[in-house]
Amino acid sequence: MEQIQHKHVQVGSLKLHIAEIGTGHKVVLFLHGFPEIWYSWRHQMVAVAEAGYRAIAIDFRGYGMSDQPPEPEKTTLTDFVEDVVGVIDSLRIEKVFLVGKDFGAIIVSLVSVLHPERLSGFITLGVPFMLPGLTAVNSDHFPKGFYIIRWKEPGRAEADFGRFDVKTVIRYIYILFSGSELPLAGDDQEILDLVAPSTPLPPWFSEQDLSTYARLYENSGFRTALQVPYRSMYQSIDIPNPQVKAPALLIMGAKDYVLKFPGMEENIKSGAIKKSVPDLEIVFMPEGSHFVQEQLPDKVNELLISFINKHTTQ
Repeated sequence: MEQIQHKHVQVGSLKLHIAEIGTGHKVVLFLHGFPEIWYSWRHQMVAVAEAGYRAIAIDFRGYGMSDQPPEPEKTTLTDFVEDVVGVIDSLRIEKVFLVGKDFGAIIVSLVSVLHPERLSGFITLGVPFMLPGLTAVNSDHFPKGFYIIRWKEPGRAEADFGRFDVKTVIRYIYILFSGSELPLAGDDQEILDLVAPSTPLPPWFSEQDLSTYARLYENSGFRTALQVPYRSMYQSIDIPNPQVKAPALLIMGAKDYVLKFPGMEENIKSGAIKKSVPDLEIVFMPEGSHFVQEQLPDKVNELLISFINKHTTQ
């Protein structure tokens, strides 16, 4: 990890933190989810660089070591799209392979339809191609105790998280999101109450990893992170019948709780997702959780590099 370099790039009025390794002509740009950060791509960045590519991971505005937006509560998913394009422009890069995890997959999806000329291809993990709006996560289809519904409510997650230090919040969310069941709280519970204090971290996530995440979230707080994605998920994007021409790969852990979102598994396994992304490969990892890139890095690295190699030689 020592080889990874860090710097800030100017995007509009904000300085955004990026981590970077490798000098290849082809560029792979990694986009994190929540509660992740650039560091969640540490294994992939090193592997991609060793394969001859330039690897870059971004901290979105309001996350990690990037500047906070002036009005976090007005920040949108499309602001994050502009972060991606702005970073590419600032580094004078023409096209990239985009890799997105969790809500980062939604940013990848938006870039693929709003700025298709900037993509050589894309890979999403944990979430398939998906545009924001009512069809993304429809409140009517989930119990009221579902974590996305709870955290969408202004002040609810702040009060929940505020009972603990930042390190404990990250610990609990990583444990919770590593499970195969939907995070659902009862009427007398908050979401973080679903994790018993004695529950150990997943075996692939060390105390050192936790400390690194905690330091970055202690720096940024959760103000922007709760706005994007949870309170901006229903942003209306008027793109009827989107068609993506770029080659794509979806990597899903077979034990990922996201598969239990209403209609999610059927959408993927039936091939319906290919109506929007015809050139899509789908890989299920039998033991994979929501954090496959950290849980099973060697296998994920092999899939990433194979996909990138395939679509670089064409």
